[in-house]
Amino acid sequence: MKKLPLGIQNFRKIVDGGYIYVDKTHYIYNLINDASYYFLSRPRRFGKSLLLDTIAETFCGDKELFKGLWIYDSDYSFEKHPVLRLDMSDIANKTPETLESELTITLKNRALKENFDIGFDSPSAFFKTLIEMLHEKYGRRVVVLIDEYDKPILDHLQDAETAEANRTVLRGFYGILKSMDPFLRFTFITGVTKFTKTSIFSGLNNLYDITLDRAYSNICGVAVEDLSELFSGHIEDIAAANGSASVERVSDEILEWYDGYSWDGKSRVINPYSLLSFFKRKSLESFWYASGTPTFLLKLLKEKPASFLSLKDLEVSERVFDTFDIRRISVASLLFQTGYLTVKRVVPGSKPSVYQLEIPNLEVREALYLNLISEFTEQDESLTETTYYQVKETLKTGNLEAMLRILKGLFASIPYQLHIDREAYYHSIFYAVMSVLGFDMEAEISTSKGRIDAVLELENKVYVMEFKYHDCEPDTAPEAKRKLFDKALEEGMAQIKEMGYADKFAGSGKDVRLAALAFLGRDDIEMRTETL
Repeated sequence: MKKLPLGIQNFRKIVDGGYIYVDKTHYIYNLINDASYYFLSRPRRFGKSLLLDTIAETFCGDKELFKGLWIYDSDYSFEKHPVLRLDMSDIANKTPETLESELTITLKNRALKENFDIGFDSPSAFFKTLIEMLHEKYGRRVVVLIDEYDKPILDHLQDAETAEANRTVLRGFYGILKSMDPFLRFTFITGVTKFTKTSIFSGLNNLYDITLDRAYSNICGVAVEDLSELFSGHIEDIAAANGSASVERVSDEILEWYDGYSWDGKSRVINPYSLLSFFKRKSLESFWYASGTPTFLLKLLKEKPASFLSLKDLEVSERVFDTFDIRRISVASLLFQTGYLTVKRVVPGSKPSVYQLEIPNLEVREALYLNLISEFTEQDESLTETTYYQVKETLKTGNLEAMLRILKGLFASIPYQLHIDREAYYHSIFYAVMSVLGFDMEAEISTSKGRIDAVLELENKVYVMEFKYHDCEPDTAPEAKRKLFDKALEEGMAQIKEMGYADKFAGSGKDVRLAALAFLGRDDIEMRTETL
């Protein structure tokens, strides 16, 4: 049984060390033969660095290193080319001046290894000259591989000024590639996000983006067929260690927790980092999420809670993914590119393509929601988990009043500065809380007579909800506040009944509950319920 390459991004080390390797060389063969300039966006810890290292080794010409892999038996010539690889995650970027300095130092270190004397301090000029000198020394065109190209920008999304300044540095640095075509054999750039070509790769019109290309959907990650073929021994070990578990059950749990990523809506892959961590730890945990969630993502979602209302079966045009802008970040684009949403399907016949997105698996759903509610309420995760089980129990028994008391505590813990006096805001926060707590809740459901604010379905119950908000000053007298509550609750319940929001569930065989929720402020919440 081969070893698990957890944390290893070096292709030669994996091969020589007898580790499991998911063969991606047929993709590399096609890349090399189809074009010369490529861009690929994938979430962190999805195998981009290993892919680039494998490409680098392919161009280093050591055919025997690939024995047993697809490309070894192909007609690929394994011609040796000089390879210039840059990993932007290793380059300091606290300021644009630091970024420029560190880029030059990194290039100078490579020049020293080649015994080149290059006098430029400008990273762009140094980059250009280094490519030219590598071409001259080896008599072959150069291969340029750039990993995590966007790291100096992503590290500063909460500081737009520094992010913009770093982007300007990178635009000039990457921009020299457009004039280097006579000296370049192959260029491959990877990152998490897809900034527009005009903002980062200005003039590099021949850069082919394979992010959503069906031919390369599985270029990173572990396909389901690879799971049974390459990891069968490890699956059997886990099944044997747990006497009550079969191989099939372990495989199903792996797919439920870590599978589900897709970039074409048809083929699906497993997150490699989570899969390897699972086999190493032998327990189902949120490994990928725990390895580092971008703080800017949590901050953005905290500032835009209404974004939760549209996450389920969200449909977006391909253009959304191509317009990642530092000062106008699309929540959908950010969640997709960072791996919290994936392609469920491509809407047939749509031009340009329209993608329906979804949360990929249990690992992402549970961890993301748990951490977001902790972020919203500034509670630790253990308290959030306790709240989840309390709410779940109250919903099962139909004790909505007890649920309301629990939710009031959660709402009260949300900082004052996050509260906005709008019905939609409270609707969004409630939906976010319920979703974060793990409940399958649908929002803004269209009917022939209107839109239901929210529907929460359990195994034997359905809750049809309507939200109402009324302005109320903090020092309002209790009697006046009571009148406002009564008015809002009456309006909400009347709307549910008059619009027939619960009619579609009448024949479901489930216990249907109507619930009107009234919000007057931060922790002024009341509910009125009736049974259909």
